[in-house]
Amino acid sequence: MEQLREAQMRFPYATSTLDKRAPSNHLHRMQSKNPMIADFVKLANSAAGTLAGMGREARDAARERAKETFGGMDFVSREEFDAVKMMASKAREEAEDLKARVAALEAKTK
Repeated sequence: MEQLREAQMRFPYATSTLDKRAPSNHLHRMQSKNPMIADFVKLANSAAGTLAGMGREARDAARERAKETFGGMDFVSREEFDAVKMMASKAREEAEDLKARVAALEAKTK
C-alpha cells in the first residue's frame, strides 16, 4: 500500500481508474503544465487539420478540372463500345461467309 502512495506522489496524473480522487476528465491528466508545449501541440493539430483540408480541396479541384477537360471530348461508354465491337465481329463473320459463297459460285461457273 505504501508503494502505491509513493507512486501516486511521484506520478500524480497516472492514477488508477478505481481511484475516486482521479479527475473525471481523462484529458485533464494528459495536458502539459508547460504552456509552450501546449501551444506547440495546438499548432501541430491545427496544421494537420489545415493540410487535410487543403488535400481534399486539391483533390476535388483536380477532379473537377478533369471533368471539364474530358467532358468536351466525345467518349463512348463501355456498353456502347462493347456493342459496336460485337457488331463489327458479326460483320466480319458475315463477310467471310459471303467470300466463301462467292468463291463457291465462281468455281461452279468455270
